[in-house]
Amino acid sequence: MKSLTEYLAFNIKTRRDYINMTSKVEELVEKSGVKEGLCLVNAMHITASVYINDAESGLIKDFDDWLERLAPHAPTSQYRHNRTMEDNADAHLKRQIMGRSVTVAITGGRLDLGPWEQIYYGEFDGRRKKRVLVKIIGE
Repeated sequence: MKSLTEYLAFNIKTRRDYINMTSKVEELVEKSGVKEGLCLVNAMHITASVYINDAESGLIKDFDDWLERLAPHAPTSQYRHNRTMEDNADAHLKRQIMGRSVTVAITGGRLDLGPWEQIYYGEFDGRRKKRVLVKIIGE
């Protein structure tokens, strides 16, 4: 069995952003040499997310607007977590909604994604370095 472990680094300058990671993950699958297997991609921080969806800019903005309505950043005093000298309780909630990780099958040496599926990194409390784990295993 083959395996590859890589860590991608992100340092988003804004509080929230959505980064399409698909091409980078595809490069890692190719580098791994795995033809049949699985690729795990997960955020290593509790205020960031990895998810799969369409790469359409209107939808990405819709996600951001929807998440902000569900868990607005301000006023920060509305969250008990922020009493610990933090201001990112909303980011924890947004991450919980969008998820921590995705697992994608590798078939014929390629990610086996649907026709519009793309792998995204969702940042909900940026302005510092964060990591994403990519773990590829298979034959």
